[in-house]
Order: sequence, then structure tokens, then C-alpha cells
Amino acid sequence: MNVFVINSGSSSIKYQLFRMPSENPICSGLVERIGLADSSITHKVYVNGQESVYPKNIELPNHEAGLQEVGRLLADPEIGVIQNPLDIQVVGHRVVHGGETFAATTEVNDAVKAEIKKLFPLAPLHNPANLLGIEVAEKIFTQARQMVVFDTAFHQTIPEKAFRYALPTSFYTEHRIRVYGFHGTSHKYVVLQATQYLKKPEAKIITIHLGNGCSMAAIENGRVLDTSMGFGPLSGLIMGTRTGDIDPSVMFYLVNQLEYTAEEVSNLFNKQSGMLGLTGFSDMRDITKAIEAGEKEARLAYDMYAYRIKKYIGAYAAVLNGLDALVFTAGVGENDALVREMVCRNLDFLGIQLDTEKNNIRSKETREVNKFDTRVKILIVPTNEELEIAQQCYTLLTSTG
Repeated sequence: MNVFVINSGSSSIKYQLFRMPSENPICSGLVERIGLADSSITHKVYVNGQESVYPKNIELPNHEAGLQEVGRLLADPEIGVIQNPLDIQVVGHRVVHGGETFAATTEVNDAVKAEIKKLFPLAPLHNPANLLGIEVAEKIFTQARQMVVFDTAFHQTIPEKAFRYALPTSFYTEHRIRVYGFHGTSHKYVVLQATQYLKKPEAKIITIHLGNGCSMAAIENGRVLDTSMGFGPLSGLIMGTRTGDIDPSVMFYLVNQLEYTAEEVSNLFNKQSGMLGLTGFSDMRDITKAIEAGEKEARLAYDMYAYRIKKYIGAYAAVLNGLDALVFTAGVGENDALVREMVCRNLDFLGIQLDTEKNNIRSKETREVNKFDTRVKILIVPTNEELEIAQQCYTLLTSTG
């Protein structure tokens, strides 16, 4: 079964093509910096264990342009891995927000698309891109079954004491205002990899997903007990363009004193803040260069970013009543040694001690970067949301026919 997985983020598209049930992709790729002047595609093809890389710099004004170009690469006469789009039997999509409506992998129909659209206000940076990915895929892969995996689904185990807000009960019962959590596909994948590495299924683990969007989760025995994102993917950690946690009084001040509209506040908090607002850059690689150039605001932004993560580590260690492992994952979590070093600094009391030499080694494998005999493992686990999505789609279709 050819399962093509599309993971549309706020400024990127990751994709992989699997011939299930094999877990090894036959091609993969990353579309980066969508909407920016230096957008690009890195397309990879795997033949007999050998990887061939085809980088391409191309102007991509939006997600639709990116997906159209990916479709051309898949069927390219020289480097393509399929004859034509009809060879794709299943397209699996990551969708960020499923509300309380979707708690499992679901096949796309008009009602599903309408519900995803209704949830746009809860994930304004992602659900629109996710839905666009579905609609473009329907045009390109006309014979494929379109499936969706929701980021919110894995967090359905959070207990009510953690997912409810201290609002009048009617706001939950009538309007379903509650913590939903996000990046669930990634958290689910990496915690499974971590428990297998630790050989301890019941482990108490804090997963730290750091990309353009960032979130953390407290997980025990494979079940989420709490997570940093809430009703929408805005709360919690400082992110590429999002504020993370902020006093709601700031919003009232912006509206009542500075005469911002609700839409302007939403744009400010979601698209103009975070690391972008602090430094002028949303990409951590650009901010690292600014630090190396001696820019104080860039260093302050890194300090703030790491400090927020440390606060959540302390809170979640209390929720779990102990800790077996910290797990860093996603683009920043896997590749930014400075972030990991700053986060883990001065956490000896919790048994967290980073080995600087190990931390600076680059690898694509699951590995530990803690000192030899420390109580808490510090793991770097490369996430693979695409494989997790492919497996969920394949399992659903083979079990239901």
C-alpha cells in the first residue's frame, strides 16, 4: 500500500512516501520557509539503502505552490518514484486541531472538512494550511483515500482536573472550552521510542517538542497527564512567532487602552510575537547567527526561551511525582545544542545533568546526552510524525477494509 504523508506546518511541509507495512520511506522531503524570499525544497529518494538528495531553491508564495511542486517531483521522469499520481492509494494528513469531535484517525469527507474549517479560529496558523493540504491533495491524487490524524487526539487522556479551565461550567458543557493540547502525533511517537530505549513502558517522561511551534507533555505509562498548549496552540512555551503564556490582562489593555481589534490582537500574539517579536527572526538558526554577532537582544531571547522550558520541567516533575527522562525532539530540540545546554543548566536537584561533549555530537539516532550515572536520562529522539501518521492510516484501513 503506497501511503503518502503530508505534514503541513505554519511555514513548512514535510512529506514521506511509504510502501506499507515497511517503515522505511521510499522518498521524503522538506519544503521550507514558505512565503519567504529564500524558500526551498529538499527532496530525497531512497533506493537499496542509498539516499539521493535533490535540493531546489524555488519561490513558493504559499502551501499550494509547495504541494504542487512536490507532486511534480514524485512523478519526475528522471528521479520520480511513481509513474503518476494514481499510484498513490492513501494520503495521510496531519491536522492540528480536532476539538472534541475527533479523537482518532478519520477518513476525509465533506463533513470532516467542514468541521476542520469550523476549528480554524482555534488553530489559525495550522488548520487552514492543513485543510489546504487536503484540498490540493484531492486534486493531485484523485484516486487516493484521504485520511487525517489529529494532533489533539493523543492528549485525550489528560484528566479533567488538568484540562478544565476555571470558568463557569457552561463554557465547557456548551462551548467545549478546555485544554486540548497539540503536537500529539510527535509526542506519541517519541515517547514510544523513549520507553523502548529505556526498556521501561511505565516510565515518567517529559517530552519537549521544539520547532517553530513548541510544546511539552508530562507522560506516565504512555498516557498524557498534562501538556503546555491549551485551547489553541498559543499557550505555554515561547515559539517562533507565538507569545506562549501571557497575562490575559495584556489583551484587555491592548483592546481597551491601545484600541486594538480582536483580530489585531490575534495576529500580534500568533504571527508577530515569540522569537520573531523579540529578535526580528523566527528561525532559530538566524537567531544563533545574531548571538554569534554579539546582539544582546538575541541572547536575551534565548534566555527567555530556555527559562520558560525550565519552569515547565519543574511543574511537570511535580505532576509526575518523579522523572525518568527528558526527551528533546523536533527541529530545534534535535539540532540546537545551545538550547539543550541552557535548559538543563542548574537542574541538578532534579537529577538532570547534561554531558556537554555528548550534547555537541550530531546524530540522527536516538541517543542520551546526560552524564554517565545521573538519575534522569536526557534523550534526543528524532521525531517522525510522518511514520506515525502512515502507521495509523495503514492500521485503520487494514482493520476495517
